Amino acid sequence: MRREYCTYFDHRYAARGIAMIRSLRRHEPGARVWVLCLDEEVYGLFEVLKEPGVRSVRLAEFERGDDSLIAARNDGRTMIEYYFTCTASLILFVMRTVPDAEWVTYLDGDLWFFASPQCVYDEIGDASVAIIPHRYPPGLEAEHKYGIYNVGWISFRRTPDGKKCLQWWRERCLEWCLDIVDEDNDRFADQRYLNRFPKLFTGVHVLKNPGVNLAPWNIAGYRVAHDGEGAIVDGHRLIFFHFHLLKRVGSRLFITSHGDYGAGVDRVTREHVYRPYLRELLKVERQVAPLIPKHSSQTIRQSMPRNSSKLTKVRQLRVEFARLASALLRGLTVWMPR
Repeated sequence: MRREYCTYFDHRYAARGIAMIRSLRRHEPGARVWVLCLDEEVYGLFEVLKEPGVRSVRLAEFERGDDSLIAARNDGRTMIEYYFTCTASLILFVMRTVPDAEWVTYLDGDLWFFASPQCVYDEIGDASVAIIPHRYPPGLEAEHKYGIYNVGWISFRRTPDGKKCLQWWRERCLEWCLDIVDEDNDRFADQRYLNRFPKLFTGVHVLKNPGVNLAPWNIAGYRVAHDGEGAIVDGHRLIFFHFHLLKRVGSRLFITSHGDYGAGVDRVTREHVYRPYLRELLKVERQVAPLIPKHSSQTIRQSMPRNSSKLTKVRQLRVEFARLASALLRGLTVWMPR
């Protein structure tokens, strides 16, 4: 069973993306990951690194001959909305480029693998599509406005059902993929369309393993322990964690987003989930930093536009300072010793 993976990121997310890829290949040595490079800096970085198992793709190569995708890029959607638009098209691009691939799986760049994903494919079985619910705990039902399912991992099999579902998703994203919640039409970016997969298509499997896509938004609903070999989530091995909105402050202090979802950061999570990831992330950062041109500053990951007024920047700094103070008081930070 040949399976391919794909992801995308810009140069500011490169360290996280590379850490994710290396963690996947550590547990699945034969994995190949297609990286859609969202800027030339990332493409140039991979040209230098010669990263094992990576096939880097320029935006121009990805878009070539795809008039519908090019039209979407020029229809007024923002750059981040265009990148959301690319998710389904990237999966289809890989499926068409590798005709003998049975599975193509998209992965968010801020995942990190603690164990082999083989159990995920075992659970999927004969299904043609695999999606993961956010699994919000009680009290966070309002978060479903962003979608019942999370795009962090989504798999399509080369079957009539799988290709039909993927093509439908791509068409919807080309039509509309804005970074806003549209309640009337049950839409949000590329993600909320997943709500309709189980209703419209056969062969859609909703993953149930709690060790898959553990994240700040659902960790409050589980017990995380350590058995001497690795983290355990309600009795299941942690396969991968989604380090959503992990923010760096200074050189070695990180703020988690657990507080945004009413969750804390206990000792096991800090020591056996965050710190292993951050050790590798810092190592990757040291490797890639000298290879990224220092003038590269305008990317989709900026927290505010470059032309923001001084007043806007001051207000943003106040918000960030308040968030840091709150996180420190509530124990939501992770400090990495030298």
